Amino acid sequence: MLRFCANLGFLFSEVPFLDRFDAAARAGFTGVALRLPGGRAARPIKGRVAAFRDGLAQALDYATALDCKLVHVMAGVPPQDVAHDTAAALYAANLAWAAEKALAAGVRLVIEPLNPRDAPGYLLRTQEQGAAIVAAIGHDRLGLQFDLYHCQTAQGDVTRRLETLMPVIDHMQLADVPGRHEPGTGEIGWDFVFRRIGELGYGGWIGCEYNPVGNTVTGLAWRTRYGV
Repeated sequence: MLRFCANLGFLFSEVPFLDRFDAAARAGFTGVALRLPGGRAARPIKGRVAAFRDGLAQALDYATALDCKLVHVMAGVPPQDVAHDTAAALYAANLAWAAEKALAAGVRLVIEPLNPRDAPGYLLRTQEQGAAIVAAIGHDRLGLQFDLYHCQTAQGDVTRRLETLMPVIDHMQLADVPGRHEPGTGEIGWDFVFRRIGELGYGGWIGCEYNPVGNTVTGLAWRTRYGV
C-alpha cells in the first residue's frame, strides 16, 4: 500500500491551521507535512549563510521534538549578480554542512528540484541535478524529494525518471498538471503512475501538495477512484 501524507500548507485550508491535524486524521491520513521555522531564511544562498545555519538548527530542534525524520532544505533563488557556478558551489558547501548536523540529530535531509514556471530562477531545476548532488554528498545523509508535479511540468517522462532515480528517492509529492490540483484533474495518468511506484517497491511517504479544486475532503475521492 502506498502511504500518503497531507501537506497542511495546501490541504484543509477550510479550517484554522491548528485544527488541520485533526481534520487530516479524520480524513484517513496518518502523516502530515508542514513548513518548519526558518522559511525563506533557511535557504543557503549568498549573504544568508548565518541565517541558513540558524534556520537549519531551529528546524532540527523542531524535527527532533516532533520525531520528524525528514526535513526538506530549499535551494533558493541566487541573486542576479552571483554566477550560477558560484551559487552552486555555495549551495553544495552549505548542504554538506547541514547534512552532517542532521545526521548527528538523527534527521534525514531531502532536496527538491522545482519547475522554472512556478519558481523562476530557482537553483535546483531537474531531478537529475538533485540526484547528482545526493550522490556527491552521499545518500547515507541526503535524499531526493521527487515531486511528480514539478517533474511533469519541467521535464516529463515521469515514470522513466522514477525508475532511474528510485535508489535515491526518500520522499515524493504529488499534484496534477497543469493546475496543481488533486489527481484526476489534469494530464497525468495516475493509474499507471501509482501502479509503477508500487512495482518499484517505494515504501516512503507521498505528500499531497496540491490546491484542492473545492472542499479538501470531497476532493479526496481520487483515492477511491485510483484504489490507493
